[in-house]
Amino acid sequence: MISFKQASLEAKAAVAAGVVFLSMTLSRSYLSEKLDRRTRRWLLRLQTALFVNALMLIGSLHVWRSTVTTFSRASVASSFYFILWKLAVFVFLVLAHSSFFSLVFLVAEEPYFFSLAACTCLGAYIILIFFLFTLGSVEQAYKLLTGKGAKAGTGNKNRPALKPVLAVLLTVVLTLVGLLNASQPPAVNSVEVPVHKLSSTMNNLKVVLLSDIHLGPTVGKTKLAMIVRMVKALKPDITVIVGDLTDSEAEILRPAVEPLGELSSPLGTYFVTGNHEYYTSDVSNWFELLKSFNIRPLHNENVKIVSPQSTEDWFCLAGVDDIEANVLRYSGHGMDLKQALRGCSPEHAIVLLAHQPVAAKRALQERPDINLILSGHTHGGQIFPLNAGAYLLNPFFVGLYKVGQNTFVYVSPGTMYFGIPMRLGSRAEITEIILRSP
Repeated sequence: MISFKQASLEAKAAVAAGVVFLSMTLSRSYLSEKLDRRTRRWLLRLQTALFVNALMLIGSLHVWRSTVTTFSRASVASSFYFILWKLAVFVFLVLAHSSFFSLVFLVAEEPYFFSLAACTCLGAYIILIFFLFTLGSVEQAYKLLTGKGAKAGTGNKNRPALKPVLAVLLTVVLTLVGLLNASQPPAVNSVEVPVHKLSSTMNNLKVVLLSDIHLGPTVGKTKLAMIVRMVKALKPDITVIVGDLTDSEAEILRPAVEPLGELSSPLGTYFVTGNHEYYTSDVSNWFELLKSFNIRPLHNENVKIVSPQSTEDWFCLAGVDDIEANVLRYSGHGMDLKQALRGCSPEHAIVLLAHQPVAAKRALQERPDINLILSGHTHGGQIFPLNAGAYLLNPFFVGLYKVGQNTFVYVSPGTMYFGIPMRLGSRAEITEIILRSP
């Protein structure tokens, strides 16, 4: 049996990741109620950073061997340019690994350049790993199909170099495209949704949906101010923010969030928590800060949205806590649909705000009479190749879905992005939802 000391670096990294993951599980199960929120927040962030970096170390070793070691026996290995290349790859990997620590230590009113560089390298790292793995798999499949696995002719000497070169080129191109795409203002997408039981006096009511802004290491006050200007130009009757507004504590981001005070929708601005609000362990302070900007958190509760034309015509706007609060055992929080819909009349339309599509599915299983659910969370995958995973893990991915006869679910692809300042295969969006009476 091979001892731990004799194991490869990849195996050691995998063991380390497993140990950290086990500690995260134990912390959630046994320490969540024994530690104060601040300690729990720092412990969770540290564990997450260590776990991700342990997993990334496996990929980083592969990247180094593919992009550096592969060429070490070539004639260029002793050249000045190859030394520069090794240094560039090393810096790239260090920045990618440090990106998760920037989430903790480098959050301010505006993003630090280091955070932007580190998170960009993380995005490029994900793309590079994908192409190295894919091209390697294609190469192995070709060898198996052609029976050339054990026969390498003289014409194949340069083949090992083709894979990393092609992977790096594709990564550079897609990284630049992703950065350019994410730097554009969010697209304004107008969607008409028929709402069963909605009064005719509320026909054409305009709801602007925001989601997944992720104020933090790479999204700051300037971008939020741009979003607020775009929302005001749409002149919504109601504005809703369906979670993941922030990635840090309220006190740290107080200056960055100030533009939200300029939102002024006639029928109100409302907010529900996302999973990232609970990762901050600062939900109560965020609630108080948002209230100071006349934004009402819907903490498993509802409000009656009354028609400007008739006080007898209204619909129920409800919001539930994100389901991650249940997983984290966040005291006083957790998805409670029964509480959220208390007082909602079955004779009036029901619109529910729920951050995750999984929560939307659970809500419809419990209350199929809900007419419209507004969600986010998926980011539309945000960057290739994560799109496929986001699609498979969520019952509703992005856009408008009809469920049954009288229910619709709309999933926003997100108004900004999380960490990585890139978008590939997705586009940031501000959604203008026009409610239609039947």
